[in-house]
Amino acid sequence: MVTIRLSRGGAKKRPFYHIIVADGRSKRDGRHLERVGFYNPLATGQEEPFRIDRERYDYWLSVGARPSERVTQLVKANTAAA
Repeated sequence: MVTIRLSRGGAKKRPFYHIIVADGRSKRDGRHLERVGFYNPLATGQEEPFRIDRERYDYWLSVGARPSERVTQLVKANTAAA
């Protein structure tokens, strides 16, 4: 199954996550099909904490990809704010 989930990047104690579309069997930070956005939980000041390409996200949902719980929460929270 194809999933939309977070892939961790950044440095130790400074997490940064890419929102990726990947095969459910691949590792967390392994191979992915497409990168559709990012999430920066430690964003300060003018830094952007969250961005997603809604067009590509909706496309992947339409072809059967399942978002993780955390991605669903992030998208819902940031769509309501926008």
